[in-house]
Amino acid sequence: MAYTTIDDPSAHFHTQLYTGNGSSGLSITNDANAGDFQADLLWIMPRSNGDNGVCFDSTRGSDKQLKLNGTDTEDTHSPARVTFESDGFDLDTTDTNYNGSSRTYVAWQWKCDGGTRATFTESSNNPGGGRQVNTTAGFSIIDYTGTGGAGTIAHGLGATPKFWVIKNRTGSGWSWYVYHGANTSAPETDNLYLNNTDATLDDNTRWNDTAPTSTNITLGTNGGVNEDGETLICYAWAEIQGYSKFGSYTGNADSNGTFVYTGFKTAWVMVKKTSAASTSWLIFDNKRPGYNGTGHRLYTNATDAEDTDTGDSVDLLSNGFKFRGGSSSSNADGATFVYHAFAEHPFVSSKGVPVTAR
Repeated sequence: MAYTTIDDPSAHFHTQLYTGNGSSGLSITNDANAGDFQADLLWIMPRSNGDNGVCFDSTRGSDKQLKLNGTDTEDTHSPARVTFESDGFDLDTTDTNYNGSSRTYVAWQWKCDGGTRATFTESSNNPGGGRQVNTTAGFSIIDYTGTGGAGTIAHGLGATPKFWVIKNRTGSGWSWYVYHGANTSAPETDNLYLNNTDATLDDNTRWNDTAPTSTNITLGTNGGVNEDGETLICYAWAEIQGYSKFGSYTGNADSNGTFVYTGFKTAWVMVKKTSAASTSWLIFDNKRPGYNGTGHRLYTNATDAEDTDTGDSVDLLSNGFKFRGGSSSSNADGATFVYHAFAEHPFVSSKGVPVTAR
């Protein structure tokens, strides 16, 4: 059996940097190795200016925006501010959140199934909705209407998901709820919030204390994941060897930090301290300056501009990553962290060829 089924991860995940021009109609062309890349999930983060991180997807439509750092309901823009293209996306706005003159941005993009959904109907407490799935890359986008009662939704991945995030789109005041398969020894009993700095919370109303399966995600009665009559969105990932990894590590507060093996040359990593509150979700990638020497970080839970902190310096390696510093947010001694990582290249290709370090 081949080590991996994905030799070119850029066919499924891509990081694109761009500079705004302050004029409507800015075209962002991806420089992915695979050539054409049309995003189904698009996260845009301002780098040089403090503003909201936002996401769009091809299920909800590119006119519908969710803010990653807050509890806001979904915004609908008319006309749409984003247009998905076969090789990138267009920005039909002068809003400084996406397209301020001379301001810099990063766009993280995941491919699903081009917006093609399979629908499913409500049954008892099991919500109805639709899903699009990329089984090759272990990614699904699931939209559904809550029932208010503990039930299940089928994710379509064909493997047990290790990470998902859910946002109530229409109900007021709800956070982004996160399941992580390495979050405590019984992750189905706990959750994190993508939009704040809270530590792990134990609450059976999120996932009904029921572990996911290769078929279903279980939802509890909490309105943030299953409010009756409200529409919600779920982004779910399963691990794919050589492409994605969702795990945990223990910090050591040392410049020779804990080495985290992923099995691929790391392109993007998001980490969160789970054992204590008041620490942010930190995101690093191989396109922005800052890896392998300094720490250029962005946050899902804040409106801060890109920050540099040598205490969060990260090495993105041919087979994993390592934080080099004593920052409490990425390498506190004895603290537990979860991570969410994607590949630039697998450590070993499907033909058995190893990749090289930086």
